[in-house]
Amino acid sequence: MQQIVIERIFEAPVEKVWQAWTNPEMIKKWWGPKDFTAPFASVDFKVGGKYIYCMHGPEGSEWDKDMYSAGVFKEIIPMEKIVVSDYFSDDLGNKISPTDVGQDENMPDEMDVEVRFEKVDENHTKLSIIYTPQTESQYNGMKESGMEEGWSTSLDKLASSLKDEMTA
Repeated sequence: MQQIVIERIFEAPVEKVWQAWTNPEMIKKWWGPKDFTAPFASVDFKVGGKYIYCMHGPEGSEWDKDMYSAGVFKEIIPMEKIVVSDYFSDDLGNKISPTDVGQDENMPDEMDVEVRFEKVDENHTKLSIIYTPQTESQYNGMKESGMEEGWSTSLDKLASSLKDEMTA
């Protein structure tokens, strides 16, 4: 089955990129596509623990509302890898259908996501976000959802927040 792989090299040590991915206060600085905010992030960072993130779209747009995603941590290898389930949710982290938030009917109800952190050198980290859809229709639904573009602009925001962290 085809995977969706999103990769970026950040000008920051792996510890900083890891922290930006696991600390709720840091997550709120970059989560969500360009012009979106992240008013809420909750992380119970342990295997079996749950996360709930909220993003809010630009004022006056069709996305000018709180939209939640949640999941469960399935595997954690510090500074190397995080595997989570990921799904659209209500504000309490209860799973809802992707169609309830305007997604394609082929978008999976739940996805497993692998996030890899690879030290390139002391000041650079390669981040890989890997989705493995179960079917071709899920793959197509994910491709059509705009998730790759959304991740790209989210990672732009992550790069900016890491730069701010490094100069603070």
